[in-house]
Amino acid sequence: MNDVVNPDSYENLAISESENGLYVLSLNRPTKRNALDLATIEELIRFFSGARMAGVKAVVLAGKGDHFCAGLDLVEHWKADRSAGDFMHVCLRWHEAFNKMEYGGVPIIAALQGAVVGGGLELASAAHLRVIDSSTYFALPEGQRGIFTGGGATIRVSDMIGKYRMIDMVLTGRVYQGQEAVDLGLAQYIVDEGTSFDKAMELAKKVAQNLPLTNFAICSAVSHMNNMSGMDAAYAEAFVGGIVNTQPAARERLEAFANKTAARVRPND
Repeated sequence: MNDVVNPDSYENLAISESENGLYVLSLNRPTKRNALDLATIEELIRFFSGARMAGVKAVVLAGKGDHFCAGLDLVEHWKADRSAGDFMHVCLRWHEAFNKMEYGGVPIIAALQGAVVGGGLELASAAHLRVIDSSTYFALPEGQRGIFTGGGATIRVSDMIGKYRMIDMVLTGRVYQGQEAVDLGLAQYIVDEGTSFDKAMELAKKVAQNLPLTNFAICSAVSHMNNMSGMDAAYAEAFVGGIVNTQPAARERLEAFANKTAARVRPND
């Protein structure tokens, strides 16, 4: 087994292969509400640095226990009594992990329950799809803790909900949940029955059926293009489209469409 997906090589992440190429990656510190210590961040970097090359087609990201993630392990941070320079490098490792997720080209579907707070929201925002249930709540309580975001909230969360809503969350500790959270853009799916995990697995199985190169483009190129000027993004999109849309593996699917044997796109019931 490739060491990247070998569950025995991780301590803070629980890893299992659900089916061919579809993996469940769970934060495994339930007694800490899955708070992110530096060791967990390093394991996230290792997994997502090698996931695509290890044949991972899609990932369901979850948390063991009642909560997805309560954010930065504040007890570890307090005990470490880090210098400004030391903590800056901790933040850079968080960015390394979350950039590997967002730009790595492997679809990540986050199954969210309970607390998605502080750094937990920053982690969830690095996934490509987010599913919530009735227990899920989002918050950025850094203002009340006397600290500042350091894992990308100013980038990803403000991109999802807008700069001033993100500022409001940090300043006041405002909590979002339910349909309001979906309407704001913190998640794309909400389940009224069943669990967020079940829905995330359903979505992961669907996207894992896409061609790997197509998924790679969707889950990396879109983010890159959003960092570019309009003219540069248009050029890059044409370049990526030229490669992906002429891949040999797509010929069979295009033939099925041409022969009217492919599944049709229909409105929802």
